[in-house]
Amino acid sequence: MAKHDVLVLIPARMASVRLPGKPLADIAGQPMIVHVLRRAQEAALGQVVVATDSEEIAAAVAKAGGQALMTRGDHATGSDRVHEAAALLDPDRRMSVVLNIQGDFPTLAARHIKAVLGPLADPAVDIATLAGEIHTDNERMSPSVVKAVGSPVAPRRLRALYFTRATAPYGEGPLYHHVGIYAFRRAALDRFVALPPSPLERQERLEQLRALEAGMRIDVTIIDDVPRGVDIPEELEAARKLLASN
Repeated sequence: MAKHDVLVLIPARMASVRLPGKPLADIAGQPMIVHVLRRAQEAALGQVVVATDSEEIAAAVAKAGGQALMTRGDHATGSDRVHEAAALLDPDRRMSVVLNIQGDFPTLAARHIKAVLGPLADPAVDIATLAGEIHTDNERMSPSVVKAVGSPVAPRRLRALYFTRATAPYGEGPLYHHVGIYAFRRAALDRFVALPPSPLERQERLEQLRALEAGMRIDVTIIDDVPRGVDIPEELEAARKLLASN
């Protein structure tokens, strides 16, 4: 996919319930959002912009030499914020793919970001995302670890059938830890944000189920290691330890 066809957006807001001010949390001398920004820039897929409703976040990004865009403060999800940002940045719709990278993945690597685009080589795929194999009982059982359930369609690639906080699928075989990074075809992003929240989305608290319930196709690239998101203080400390040693 041509570099100029991809718009890389990082939605970020300050209003985290479990970890207030999360995007600006210091990790190895840099705000968390700057770590994510750097990895997105290293992937070199296209223009990278942080979409936010916070002047503080925008200032931190600008100080780091990055680009931030102010968006509305009433968005329900990061996908809604990304959709607004894409319309503001590319009103002529020159970009055919919008990459949504959550701003709380400081341990993300450029190779992970590059890997997410692979399934979009198949014109039948609307949305692409990532997952890594689960190797511990704690991850298998934890509802905070979202599992991607799918059918293999190519080496290291699944067609997603479901995403769940439960331990699934049952029986022998691998389980996959979903990584919340998405590559949307532009038309698929338009359709997705126009849909109302779906029943399973509300029940599982997973917005990607909205797309599956509407018949949209999501394919999953399987990666070797799982970057860790930060939602609670313990995860922030783990990220600090990991990045301090790099």
